[in-house]
Amino acid sequence: MVNSDQQDALMKTAAGVAGGALLFSPVGMPIVHGLAGLAIASLGAIAVGSAVGAVTDNIGKVLNSEERDSKNHPDVSDEYTDFSDEDDV
Repeated sequence: MVNSDQQDALMKTAAGVAGGALLFSPVGMPIVHGLAGLAIASLGAIAVGSAVGAVTDNIGKVLNSEERDSKNHPDVSDEYTDFSDEDDV
């Protein structure tokens, strides 16, 4: 007779074989293509996230360097960026 442990192992094996056969059948191919599409979309999202992270890090470095430059050169004034209408008559 077959005990319950052997029966469980047999059912798991049969389910695995049947699932694999289903994925490679004509009915299962859209599932495989869908999973591949999800994987590629995930890789794209990771790549975009990495690029955005690199850009934001560099923007932070540029902004910090501009602040340091303005502190190191106090003789440079903002006269060229002052767009007030004080001089206009």
